[in-house]
Amino acid sequence: MIRTNRGKNETVKLTFVLPGEEPAGRISVVGDFNDWRPGRHELRKRSNGTRSASVEVPSGTTVCFRYLGPDGHWFDDPDAHLNDHRGGLYRTS
Repeated sequence: MIRTNRGKNETVKLTFVLPGEEPAGRISVVGDFNDWRPGRHELRKRSNGTRSASVEVPSGTTVCFRYLGPDGHWFDDPDAHLNDHRGGLYRTS
């Protein structure tokens, strides 16, 4: 799931959310907003039983991202506006 909130000035805060234990192991959200560097935005456990990580991007930006799990397992978010060979695409407003 992807949640959006207005950030500061002309930005949007994107929060990437996954269930607490599915898939198992450490998960990072990796994309053009962090130069595709694993580990920079690791999903952290939350008190509501989910895991999440947030990034702030300029309003009107289309971000490309994927999740990276244990053993180099890449996977996409079904809530992305579009999934293609690069990963999920999500347009902020």
